[in-house]
Amino acid sequence: MTAAKDKTILRALAGEVLPVPPVWMMRQAGRYLPEYRATRAKAGDFLSLCYTPELAAEVTLQPIRRYGFDAAILFADILLLPQALGADLWFVTGEGPRLSTITDAAGLAALKGKDDIHEHLAPVYETVKILSGELPAETTLIGFAGAPWTVATYMIAGRGTPDQGPAHAFKAADRASFSALIDLIAEATIEYLSKQVEAGAEVVKLFDSWAGSLKGQDFDDFALAPAKRIITELKARHPGLPVIAFPREAGERYVGFARATGADCVALDNSVSADWAAAKVQVDGCVQGNLNPKLMVTGGQELIDETRRIVKAFSKGPHIFNLGHGITPDADPENVNVMLRAIRG
Repeated sequence: MTAAKDKTILRALAGEVLPVPPVWMMRQAGRYLPEYRATRAKAGDFLSLCYTPELAAEVTLQPIRRYGFDAAILFADILLLPQALGADLWFVTGEGPRLSTITDAAGLAALKGKDDIHEHLAPVYETVKILSGELPAETTLIGFAGAPWTVATYMIAGRGTPDQGPAHAFKAADRASFSALIDLIAEATIEYLSKQVEAGAEVVKLFDSWAGSLKGQDFDDFALAPAKRIITELKARHPGLPVIAFPREAGERYVGFARATGADCVALDNSVSADWAAAKVQVDGCVQGNLNPKLMVTGGQELIDETRRIVKAFSKGPHIFNLGHGITPDADPENVNVMLRAIRG
């Protein structure tokens, strides 16, 4: 049995510099894999896949069987939480998620409270339990949730938007109600992630996919402060729990983010260079990233060279190798093997 202290991801998160960085990929269980597409077809639709624990566990395990990643990340979706809070959620084939919208204080008042989410999310916790029992002993299990700002952007717009305009408009028109929505999502996220940890998640990750559109005081109030609140409470409830924060496209605001929030690791997108991040961000602890996902499509020598360059850039500090964002459906599964050989030799 591999003891927790011997798992490479946990060692990197604890600040250890390893000769070969541990590796996993965002969206590693996904549409680029034929076995995922087969299981998704069996489920019938995306939400049925998320809410059927045996199938959600199966797609989580598929990339572990195929590639032997150092971590598995729970298969779910960040929008399951707003659905648990009372929002309507559905998926449009080829277009992505749709939600009922919240645009004012009345919409906020109609939502459920943080303690009313667990019955709806019970299948997710069951998936974590299954994975905790079935993953290889050396593989770390990562739970996750969307960060409040990112989740709020979907709840307000009812879909993904290029500039998060509807959320910025709500924030400008009624900052008090907007702040109350962020607070509710933060409180619910604490409860949701805490239950994932109780079910067997060893690490949790907070995805703030749209953090880059927050500037100045807004970044402090709606990206940094909620992350700190969530991380502080989770660590109080679960001493020693490692947390990865991903304020995507934060740019210069990556600097000091771990210190300010208590995160054990900052995940980096590929809009920043590894050399810059090693000098400015890795000085505070573990970093994760940050290969351009497009290289998983194009492959070739450029994929090998860039992978090795990133490994070298981060080699003097704790590092978890990952992509700068999720692997895309058009990626070639063989390019994952090419990447892993370049990392592991």
